[in-house]
Amino acid sequence: MTLTLQKNAGAARRFSKMLRLANGVQNLPNRLTPPPFRLLQIGSAFWQSRALYVATRLDIATALGDARLTAEEIAVRVAATPDALYRLLRMLAAAGIFEEVAPRIFANNRLSTYLRTDEPHNVRAMILMHNADAMSRPWYEQLEQSIKTGEVPFELAHGQPLFEYMNQHPDFDALFAQAMDSVEALAGDSFARDFDWGRFARIIDVGGANGSKSITLLKHHSHLQAVVVDRALVIEGAKQSWVGRESPDLLARLQFQVGNLLEAVPQAVNDKDLYLLSAILHGFDDENSGVILRNLAKAVGATGARVAIMEVVMADTRPDLASTTFDLQMFVGTRGRERTLAQWRDLFERDGWLLEEVVDLRSFAKILVLRLESTVQAR
Repeated sequence: MTLTLQKNAGAARRFSKMLRLANGVQNLPNRLTPPPFRLLQIGSAFWQSRALYVATRLDIATALGDARLTAEEIAVRVAATPDALYRLLRMLAAAGIFEEVAPRIFANNRLSTYLRTDEPHNVRAMILMHNADAMSRPWYEQLEQSIKTGEVPFELAHGQPLFEYMNQHPDFDALFAQAMDSVEALAGDSFARDFDWGRFARIIDVGGANGSKSITLLKHHSHLQAVVVDRALVIEGAKQSWVGRESPDLLARLQFQVGNLLEAVPQAVNDKDLYLLSAILHGFDDENSGVILRNLAKAVGATGARVAIMEVVMADTRPDLASTTFDLQMFVGTRGRERTLAQWRDLFERDGWLLEEVVDLRSFAKILVLRLESTVQAR
């Protein structure tokens, strides 16, 4: 009988219950607000998004720091017009971002703290990336057309797929990589604690961006080695991004390798290797996901190495707002999608992978553990 890779099962179940409760609370405005007004609130929600984007661009939270400052003082620090800045901050404070502690005097609060550049788990890059022109235009310009035709809005807006666009726009590519690394601020580090990494010796982090997840794993598990595999533009910056930020001993256990997961992935050595793909396959359609899974199968061979797919698993019926929002973002930007457990299982089985276990995390994602059916049958 296969031993489970699940750890902290009770805590993961409690988190799942809390998440369902939070989803129920999130729907309260729909029940308590008059329908016409609620529809107007949703219809103008992009006002708040743009206001947050501008505040992040101006780096107001960092300018505020731990102080309480007048709108005029903040305006000097961020090179803005005092009255206009006050009106921006007043709106955001009303939405719960920043706090107006006295008339025209503002301070950071629990939410705005995560916009500060000196907050290690800030989500600045994620906000800047999602609201950048490159990502906003497909939503505003092409969503209706694409709903009718099934085409990818990003490709209609920019004339090329997302990753080709990033290869030609290094600044946006760097922002995208930073945003992917900040996912941990949203999901937490439960992936490092709720899964039994002690059963493995080396993590091959495919599409691992700057390597933040590998760094977290290496911090939690001193026996592990990690290899981060990603596109050349990403790896070039990733190699140096941790120097001076993490200890030399930790970095000695981390390698970076240029690779294209649609072409090949590094070879497994033995069954102590584990391939990690975090939020990768949801960006690809079934056809290209199949290419990736077949490349993984070639790399694993007869070694018995496993694959850990960390992704959202959508509910079969009445999925929550978060997963459906992620799914539509995948539609807008890529040919991928969020999938139900049945859809994941079907995708895996087409290319000879057995879904060995679903590991629950204290997060919106799960870890789907795969093993080649041929290696299971051989045992």
